[in-house]
Amino acid sequence: MPAEEAVALVPDGATIGLIGGGGGLCEAMALHEAIEKRFLETGHPKGMTLVHALGLGNRKDTGVNRFAHPGMVRKVIGGHWPWSPRMQQMAARDEIEAHVLPGGVAMQLMREIAAKRPGLFTHVGLGTFIDPRIDGGRMNAAARDTLCEVVEIGGREYLRYLPFHMDACLLKGSIADEEGNVSLDEEPANVDSYAMAAAVRNCGGIVIVQVREKVKAGALGARQVRIPAALVDAIVVDPDQRQGYEIVYDPAISGQQRVAEAAPHMPEFSIRRIVAERARRELVDGA
Repeated sequence: MPAEEAVALVPDGATIGLIGGGGGLCEAMALHEAIEKRFLETGHPKGMTLVHALGLGNRKDTGVNRFAHPGMVRKVIGGHWPWSPRMQQMAARDEIEAHVLPGGVAMQLMREIAAKRPGLFTHVGLGTFIDPRIDGGRMNAAARDTLCEVVEIGGREYLRYLPFHMDACLLKGSIADEEGNVSLDEEPANVDSYAMAAAVRNCGGIVIVQVREKVKAGALGARQVRIPAALVDAIVVDPDQRQGYEIVYDPAISGQQRVAEAAPHMPEFSIRRIVAERARRELVDGA
C-alpha cells in the first residue's frame, strides 16, 4: 500500500503511537513524512494525541517535528522531548497539552493496554515530578489530565499508570511477507514495536508498518517474525529505507555482524561530565 493511502487510515482525534530510538533509529520516516504532507495539504488528521517512549527527530524537521503544526496535535505524551524543539516550543506556548512519562513506563504501559489490564503498577516515578502529588508529569498549564495515581499494596506505595485507548501506530520493520508478518532483523532493537502493535490492535485501532522489502509468504522463519500478521493492517514498502539518519545499512548496528570490542572512551573534562559524575553518585544500592 502506498504511504499516502496508509496514513489516510488515521482518523482525526486519533491517539497515535510512534516508535524511535534517536538518530533516526527505528523511525518510520516515510510514514512520518506522508502524514505530515497529508495534514499540510488537507488539514487531516487533526487533533491527534502522540504517544512515544523514546526520542524521535533530528532537532529540525524529522520525527516528532513533523507533527509540530498548529491543529495537527492537541496532546503529546512523550518519554523524551529534546529531539523536537518545534514541539517543545508549542508546549511552551501552551498550544498543546504536554505530558512526560518515564521511557520504560511508557513501553511497559503498552503491554498492559494490550492485555486489557488495569494499568501499570510500579514504584518508578514516586517522589519525582511524575508523582501526582507533585506535577503528575504535566509539563505546562494546558496539560490537565492525570496519567497516574498513588495506590497502596501490601503496605507500600506504588504509582498506577492509567491505561488509555490507542487508535493507531506508525511502526518500522525490515522485511514483511505477503501475509503481513514483519521481521525486525535489520533494526538495532525491537524496542516496544510488538507491544504497541498489540495495544493498538486490542483497542480496535490501525497498525501501519513501514518496511524495506516484501517477500513471499513463508520466506520468513518463525523466529524472525517480531510483529505477526494478525496485528498488522497495512504494510508500506520503502525500498530507500535507512537504518538511521546517517546510516543506510550497517550490519553491526543490527547485530548481524560482530565488530572488535573497543575499550570504553572516557569523555574529556567538561560541564557535562561533571553533571554525569554527580548523577552517578546518587545511584546507591536499591535506588
